[in-house]
Amino acid sequence: MNDAVAGLEVLIHAPPAKSRKQKHKTPLLFIHGAYTAAWCWAEHFLPFFAAQGYASYGVSLSGHGASRGRRQLDSFGIDDYINDVAEVAADLPAPPVLIGHSMGGFVVQKYLEKHPAPAAVLMCSAPPQGLMSAAFGLMFQKPGLMSDLNSVMSGGRVSVETLRQALFAQPIDAEDLLRYLRLSQSESHRAIWDMTLFNLPHPSRVNDTPLLILGGELDQLIPASLVEMTARTYSVDAEIFPGMGHGLMLERDWQIVAGRILSWLSEKGI
Repeated sequence: MNDAVAGLEVLIHAPPAKSRKQKHKTPLLFIHGAYTAAWCWAEHFLPFFAAQGYASYGVSLSGHGASRGRRQLDSFGIDDYINDVAEVAADLPAPPVLIGHSMGGFVVQKYLEKHPAPAAVLMCSAPPQGLMSAAFGLMFQKPGLMSDLNSVMSGGRVSVETLRQALFAQPIDAEDLLRYLRLSQSESHRAIWDMTLFNLPHPSRVNDTPLLILGGELDQLIPASLVEMTARTYSVDAEIFPGMGHGLMLERDWQIVAGRILSWLSEKGI
């Protein structure tokens, strides 16, 4: 099901009718990363968590997917994305658990500086120290991938192989990979610079929201070492999934990741 909140695309998966009595009161709000949109959650995670009794929502941030402002993408920064999340969260029946991937995890960190949440999950998140170290690492270890990502940010097209390197460490069906390529898009220069230098999170301002911090052992974009650095910053333990890449929600073993989030929510009584 699709919905819109003031021009924002919101993909909705409700729990099946037969499980209404077991439905969890706390909804889940999923925030995508750069170069993508809410569709990345609709592949597996939204239906999975809905089947577990959670009302599950995926928002396409401004300039992404079918949301407002596609032609003005470069005018949007991280603060605009934070406001998008706040708009959608305010429209939900209860404050949601926030689940952010990559850039979405960065947005979640910034959101928590001013907004409460029952819990949050950071998946392969850009670290609070910014993207500079990740960019340098990519420049030296995968210069071709770095060049292709810069091309995409400027409106160019990425190759199937570049997308495979960027997101996947596990085998993926060629048709699925091509479909994901067609759904990918450019990213806001302003948002990338915000995550690099100009609008970094202030961890001391983040409230006491319970955090689950996840990463992939073979992630090319946000290496496990940076995920562990993020976890240390917030005084929690990182959980790194062996043999998995950046696209945890799309990898072949996505159910392992989803299952861990589900068990953690249960541990927190959510």
